[in-house]
Amino acid sequence: MKTFIFADKFFLKSDVKGPGYLEITDGIFGDFYKELPDGETNVIREEGKWIAPGLVDTHIHGYMNHDVMDNDAEGLKVMSEGLLSCGVTSFLPTTLTSSKERLKDVAETIGKVHEEVEGAKIQGIYFEGPFFTEEHKGAQNPSYFGDPDLTTFHEWQEASGGLIKKIALAPERKGVKEFVKTVTEEGVVVSLGHSDATLEQATEAVEAGASVFVHAYNGMRGLNHREPGMVGALMSLKHVFSELICDGHHVHPNAADILMEKTGHDHVALITDCMMAGGMPDGDYNLGEFPVVVKDGTARLESGNLAGSILKLKEAIKNVVDWEIATPEQAVMMASLVPAVSCKIDDKCGMIANGRDADFIVLNPSMELEATYLDGVERYRA
Repeated sequence: MKTFIFADKFFLKSDVKGPGYLEITDGIFGDFYKELPDGETNVIREEGKWIAPGLVDTHIHGYMNHDVMDNDAEGLKVMSEGLLSCGVTSFLPTTLTSSKERLKDVAETIGKVHEEVEGAKIQGIYFEGPFFTEEHKGAQNPSYFGDPDLTTFHEWQEASGGLIKKIALAPERKGVKEFVKTVTEEGVVVSLGHSDATLEQATEAVEAGASVFVHAYNGMRGLNHREPGMVGALMSLKHVFSELICDGHHVHPNAADILMEKTGHDHVALITDCMMAGGMPDGDYNLGEFPVVVKDGTARLESGNLAGSILKLKEAIKNVVDWEIATPEQAVMMASLVPAVSCKIDDKCGMIANGRDADFIVLNPSMELEATYLDGVERYRA
């Protein structure tokens, strides 16, 4: 069945077009037309609205009172459905540092259920840890920290059915260079974070193949004029991407602006780092094995330290525009194409293009989410 969607603007991979008509046939994007082709009458009208690719959250631990580490297939399905209300049509369920056995079980569960979810699509798994160091542990449990181990990683990857797309580690751990080189050659993206590494140590990891920095500024050695550290590395190294949490709590808007100006918006991936309290009221929750209090827009450990977020990705794209540090086009790109490219899943998601799944969102000119479509079918309407 062929349908056309009319809107004022379309955020395509190469540029913004519109007004016009975008063809959708049997859930797949077709061509863009300035005028409705002769004889076509089946039109979805979104006058005054903008059409953008479905958002891609490549770092998310939970949503709607479910945590990836619960190892619960039904919980993953609830997350998948709930994320449609955030404008997210693809995501990487993200683990936390835990025991080798628990991580293997979680990887296996996601591997078995990933094609069964009916909302936002699971495009892979992100292992955030456990190869971190204690100085910047955040909400990661240091009792499980250790050096990168290829045998262990391959056990997790086998259990997942090859679904692990990204793994984070601290560059100063032993054996990093060999680990990074090997898993990168196997097609897995290595990200760097929860680390007190120097610029030199981070550079060595990047030269071995690492290409992403975990939630920039947070959980890492800051910029110092005598030792640039991890922040200096992500600011100065070429061909790397930085995850960024734009909730106004994790990173000051000015600091976010500096990063975007220095590296380019096309190297910043907006993420949420959302935990199970996302989409839920304030109260007491857990992030992995730690109790968390959600209040005043933040999720915090008993120590007061931030513990993930309750950010929705639709809020992040609105925030960066409202803060005047990104155009709408740049904001959309940073929450769709850039995350997908950074995790090497852009063959599946992140853009509106002929032949791709018709996963897209409808925005109004205030950057508020109006609707989410999956495979050409409206699945959420605000």
